[in-house]
Amino acid sequence: MKSIDAELADLGMKIPDILLPREDVDMTRWSVVACDQYTSEPDYWKSLEEEVSESPSTLKLILPECYLESPDKAQRISQINRTMESYLSDGVLNETGTSLILVERKTPDSPSRWGLVAALDLEKYDYSKDSTSLIRATEGTILERIPPRKQIRQNAAIELPHIMVLIDDPDKTVIEPLQSRLESFQCLYDFELMKNGGHIRGFRLSEESDILSIVRSMKKLADPDRFKSLYGADDLILFAMGDGNHSLATAKAIWEDLKQRNRDNQEIMNHPSRWALVEIENIYDKGLLFEPIHRVVFNSSFADFQKYLGKYGKTEFKAFDSVPALFEHVSSSPEFQILGYVDSDRTGVFEIDSPAATISAGTAQYAIDSLIHDTHATVDYIHGIDTTERIGRQKGNFGVFLPALDKSDFFRTVAKDGSLPRKTFSMGHAHEKRYYLEARKIR
Repeated sequence: MKSIDAELADLGMKIPDILLPREDVDMTRWSVVACDQYTSEPDYWKSLEEEVSESPSTLKLILPECYLESPDKAQRISQINRTMESYLSDGVLNETGTSLILVERKTPDSPSRWGLVAALDLEKYDYSKDSTSLIRATEGTILERIPPRKQIRQNAAIELPHIMVLIDDPDKTVIEPLQSRLESFQCLYDFELMKNGGHIRGFRLSEESDILSIVRSMKKLADPDRFKSLYGADDLILFAMGDGNHSLATAKAIWEDLKQRNRDNQEIMNHPSRWALVEIENIYDKGLLFEPIHRVVFNSSFADFQKYLGKYGKTEFKAFDSVPALFEHVSSSPEFQILGYVDSDRTGVFEIDSPAATISAGTAQYAIDSLIHDTHATVDYIHGIDTTERIGRQKGNFGVFLPALDKSDFFRTVAKDGSLPRKTFSMGHAHEKRYYLEARKIR
């Protein structure tokens, strides 16, 4: 019979050695939002610096992406590495033992969502578009975004996750049963997050019986026959990226470099950099909100879009009186793929029959990419209906509204098309993204 560790390894998982701050650290000031948020708002990050002040904080262990092009980036990274070392040597960060962590997050927009902090095996992850790996990217990885992130991680002593990966568990068998047994778990943290981030609690899972129940449920999700019957695909996806795709890709790139430098040393396969700390969430968690990301195309026209969209399906345009009426139709038509459309003269929808992609976002992106390739048009990706309409109605522009992504289409699309179109969805607003909290040694 296999050991629990071996069973987990088959699933691409490992129980990590978690680091958390010592008891006297102010946890609210310790935990800050993911570095890839508020990238056009440096004032947000400056206000965080003022709020954190001299207190130990993950803010001092990350490089907010608004500073990726900063002239003092190298100095910032050096200071991050020094702070990591000092937090370890001075006991600011301490080991809590080998365990998983059950996380409950409440935000102003979501009463509760649940996750499981664990380590995933980078040997079972491949971010290429044609990947067939157990752990899969869900949108195209922009390779140019990896090198600057490698500069941050390559000399780091620890990692802090803002990565969220999704499991396909409609029957809620893995994480949800644990919620009824909170009194049997040690509470590791329970506090308010800064900047409208809501409230977070974390519970230590280390008992063999608890780990075994997770393993058994995960093995059922990892049954290739189940996956094939659901999605018609031979290559099982157990973990699909939700947030932090480029962070996980960076961890993978660092690991591959390390293997290459130590290819004659078999012990390298036990190096802590082989794994990455993540939060696993069930895509069917009611607190996990998927919001569409809309498009505005500049220097183009209705006729252009209709022409290029027609290359990727049979299209018909229907006019509506208002954007609310448009959206009512977008969300109520199972027969066709639907795209909402506005410009200075029109409000309506495109119905698409025999589409080239599994979901509307894919068909729209094919058309927009072709249009941009052949003309002087450009595109921007917009969060929010009002902003999309306001900019889309300006002369020479048009706005394209995507329907909300049906969660049941998520794994099916990745299995069939290789990845979702870029900027298809957002998992909540910026303040709902994962906050840095737990850490793990990667040396």
